[in-house]
Amino acid sequence: MNSDAISTTNPSSLASLLRYALKAVFTAWLGLGPCSGHAAELVYITAKADLPFWDTVGKGVKSVADANGYTFSELDSRLSADTQLSNVRQAIARKAIGIVISPTNSQSAEDALQLAKRANIPIAIADIGTNGGDYVSFVKSDNYRGAYDVGVELASAMKARGWNNGSYGMVTIELTRKNGQDRTNGFRDAMKDAGFAAETVLRQMKDYSAEETYRYTKDILATHPKIRGFFIETDQPVDGAARAIKEAGKETQILLVSFDAMPAVAQLLKNDVLVAVGMQQPFLMGSSAAGALVSYLHGHKPAKEILVPILVATARNVDNLMPVAAKTVFGKSAK
Repeated sequence: MNSDAISTTNPSSLASLLRYALKAVFTAWLGLGPCSGHAAELVYITAKADLPFWDTVGKGVKSVADANGYTFSELDSRLSADTQLSNVRQAIARKAIGIVISPTNSQSAEDALQLAKRANIPIAIADIGTNGGDYVSFVKSDNYRGAYDVGVELASAMKARGWNNGSYGMVTIELTRKNGQDRTNGFRDAMKDAGFAAETVLRQMKDYSAEETYRYTKDILATHPKIRGFFIETDQPVDGAARAIKEAGKETQILLVSFDAMPAVAQLLKNDVLVAVGMQQPFLMGSSAAGALVSYLHGHKPAKEILVPILVATARNVDNLMPVAAKTVFGKSAK
């Protein structure tokens, strides 16, 4: 653990984190203008457009494109590496001035980057990462730290209930993704550091649906009836896990934590459906990646890696977090 990192569960550092997020969203990379006299196109290639997280990343990219006079378009890879390459080819054919990509996984990203490089189109990465290749900037969440802090919350809640020997399971995003590896390892390390070494089971998502995670959770409950905690690594699948736990009549016997947030997150926390949520800031990630790309197009050298902090929400602090989260997590316009 990095002791110098900003804590998202410590009230003394929370105000600094919120000030950082707001400043970054509203002042970064605005007003540079297009590099030529006509409106060039900036393309966002998303991993899966119908997931709320990716939709909000796209809003962040579009906000910077709009503010700087570029046209904007979004292409959906639908979690397919082949479709992702087709989307890069389409962006090249349309003579895009730059691409922001959220790869389907870290293995497929390298091929997409090579294709863009051969066409001399600069590309920035928003989340997931790559196993190699050239890019302008890589914007990622502090997945390890955020997942560690979520694990701290689950371990604390389990201890408060006297479940000191309780086991836990995880339903993870793909572990071929660097963000999946960081998220899983951060949570696992937190549980181990708190004395919970009994990791019972791990399942990897394939289609990222609530129904898939419902089936996983239902099967896990049948084979591991004494399990005490679950970590679900992304947003919509949380609904499936919560439904399976409720159907099993174990709402008071199993604690649920997650990563990424749905609009109903405050109510889920206050109703004890969730103990904690590690909220990525996808709007800030998209705007940071697009901003780095625009900066590069104007002859500047942006940071090679940009790390965006995780907001860890609990029933205790969610009301304080929501004014910032409305913009950076959910992409809502400021009123």
